[in-house]
Amino acid sequence: MVSLLLTIFLVQLAIHLVNSIGVTAISELTWTLYNKLPTPTSADAQKTSRQRTELLRLKKELASVSAQDDFARWAKLRRQHDKANDEYNKTTATLQASKTKFTTAVSSVRWAGMNGLRLFLLYWYSRAALFWIPREWLPGWVEWILSWPRAPVGSVSVQVWSLACAGVIGMVGEVVMAAWSLVMTGQQERQAKELNMDANGKETPKSRKDL
Repeated sequence: MVSLLLTIFLVQLAIHLVNSIGVTAISELTWTLYNKLPTPTSADAQKTSRQRTELLRLKKELASVSAQDDFARWAKLRRQHDKANDEYNKTTATLQASKTKFTTAVSSVRWAGMNGLRLFLLYWYSRAALFWIPREWLPGWVEWILSWPRAPVGSVSVQVWSLACAGVIGMVGEVVMAAWSLVMTGQQERQAKELNMDANGKETPKSRKDL
């Protein structure tokens, strides 16, 4: 059952990572990587990027031209801008429709690969004993809880092991995030202190006052 123990742990870890990073962020990253490959939408994605760059250029150039001083040039740029904007909106709409379908498919695969797999394992191995507890180590009622719902009494069930993995992963995740926050805060404080130092390495009156 060692492989099953590890599988359940990895599934719970993957679920925790997805929930911590965020489904939206993962979907956006997956979509970006998908368009880097020679896929049906990669051409539209590259076209949209070029159109966006051209549209920004036209906007900047249009803003630099006065309609009163040079109306002919301004009108020409305006027509080019409107045409580029229409083409950009059409390409973006097509790409957005493809993105919606892609996100739905990825979400389905992600759910089946993590939550679906977890539910299947919990059901399929609900009667299995992942490992046994030495006899008379724990009271009978504790052994019954650890074997809940259908594993043999005296063993640890797959449901209890899954809950234990989720709890431990959650606590470790909180500790890691807290440590990371402390490290980042310390770096920001050191950078702020360095900014208050003069060129000779001496503290400015403002930094001494703060101390």
